[in-house]
Amino acid sequence: MKTTDIRILLVDDEPDILEIVGYNLSSEGYDVYTAKNGVEAIAKAKKKKPHLIILDVMMPEMDGIEACEILRSTPGLENTIITFLTARGEDYSQVAGFDAGADDYITKPIKPKVLVSKVKALLRRTKDNTEEVEDIVQVGNIVINREEYKIVNNGQEIILPRKEFELLSLLTSKPSKVFKREVILDKVWGNEVVVGGRTIDVHIRKLREKIGDHHFKTVKGVGYKFVL
Repeated sequence: MKTTDIRILLVDDEPDILEIVGYNLSSEGYDVYTAKNGVEAIAKAKKKKPHLIILDVMMPEMDGIEACEILRSTPGLENTIITFLTARGEDYSQVAGFDAGADDYITKPIKPKVLVSKVKALLRRTKDNTEEVEDIVQVGNIVINREEYKIVNNGQEIILPRKEFELLSLLTSKPSKVFKREVILDKVWGNEVVVGGRTIDVHIRKLREKIGDHHFKTVKGVGYKFVL
């Protein structure tokens, strides 16, 4: 996909952020749209179907956490990357952000060129994860549709946030194999973006709630495995 085909939605209530960051992303050739709050972001995301949403946390009308939760449950946005843009020193929980369905977070203030590099890494990571695999696979009673990012578990359809889906897809690719934590971070999050140490644990907890606790086994000090 060409850079000019990639749509980015930048959401922040600070006009300077929208102008400066938007300019730098546009200069790289990206198709950039902006919104000033969560309500506006949801409306534009539904219309434009962006590949990436950069979402501020503290905003009027609707904050980033609530907006992220709604975006994640919106049909057509299953494959959209969402990264939070958070102020340094802000009372913000990474766990709450990942719980809401975010893929990553960026701390501001940040130099525009550095932010552009992070955006490229996020988009490149997504491209790297689209290698040739079967679109639909079945593991036990679980059917995984990689094309639609959809899970059917015992006949019940489940829509998972992107990272939960990719984590489940990785673990079920080789049932009973123990995946080391560093391998999971590299395959699901990529090694170019640092995420919190509890990130994997949070996503595993969510998968246990949705798919079934008995399917996910912790190997203490090593990682996780999927069992039938």
